[in-house]
Amino acid sequence: MNQEKQVATTQSKFYCNIKALTPDERARHKQLGEKLTAARKEIVETDKGYEFKYSPADISLAELAQWVTAESKCCPFFDFHIDVERQGKLLCLRLTGEEGIKAFIQAEFGVK
Repeated sequence: MNQEKQVATTQSKFYCNIKALTPDERARHKQLGEKLTAARKEIVETDKGYEFKYSPADISLAELAQWVTAESKCCPFFDFHIDVERQGKLLCLRLTGEEGIKAFIQAEFGVK
């Protein structure tokens, strides 16, 4: 029980501003988010967050950047890192932030 309270307290500083996006932007962001979740090839835990790996055959760099642009408006507490690796054959999105961000990512992005 005490651990659950700590997670809830830590997560309370992370909240999404749903008014940051127009209804059309929100719909597109949701669509891209679902596509990103379905296309994840690997999830790697890092010291400060998580890294999601994608094949450019499934997700384009432009789609990834569009998702990050919208997400940064409604969730400015994230630090976003996009890497193109292996001569363009791997796209990586790293989400990091302040202490407690991992629990928020786990809850919001279905990381287990």
